[in-house]
Amino acid sequence: MSDVTEADVQALFERLDKEARAAGYNLNTDSAFVRELVRGLLTNQNRFGYQACPCRLAAGTKEDDLDIICPCDYRDPDLEDYGACYCALYVSEKVLKGEQALGSIPERRPGPNQRLARSAGHGADSPAISKLPLPVWRCRVCGYLCAREGPPEVCPICKVKKDRFERFI
Repeated sequence: MSDVTEADVQALFERLDKEARAAGYNLNTDSAFVRELVRGLLTNQNRFGYQACPCRLAAGTKEDDLDIICPCDYRDPDLEDYGACYCALYVSEKVLKGEQALGSIPERRPGPNQRLARSAGHGADSPAISKLPLPVWRCRVCGYLCAREGPPEVCPICKVKKDRFERFI
C-alpha cells in the first residue's frame, strides 16, 4: 500500500498547476489522469527521493535519472513535436484549444550507453571559449543559459533545482 495520501496528491496537483501556469505551460485537462500521474510522482519521490517520471523506468539513482525528473529534459521538445510530453502531464496550447489531437508520443530518451557518452562529451576545447571569464550553465529542461561561477539554485524560467543544470561552456 502506498504512503501517498489524497491530501498529498491534491497539494502537489495544485502546486504543479500553479507553477505550470506561471511558466506558460499547461497541465492536461483530464484531472483524474493528472492525479494518477501526480500519485506516481509522489510514489517515486518516496521510493527514490526525487520525482522521476512515472511513465519511465527509473534507475533509482538521481545521477542516472536527472533527465527524467519531472519536468523532464524532454518535455519541451515533446510539446513542440507532439503537443504533449511523454506522459501527457503537460500539453500544448494547441491541444488545449482542440487544434491538435493527442496521439502516441515516442520515447526520445537515449539509452543508458548514449546518455553516458553524451554526458562525457560536454565541454568545449576551443581556445576562444576557454578564455571566457566564467563558465556557462544550461538548464537541461528549458535551455536557459547563464554565465556565473555555478548554476543558480533554481532556474528562473522553469523553476527546476540547480542539479538540473549542466556546464555548457
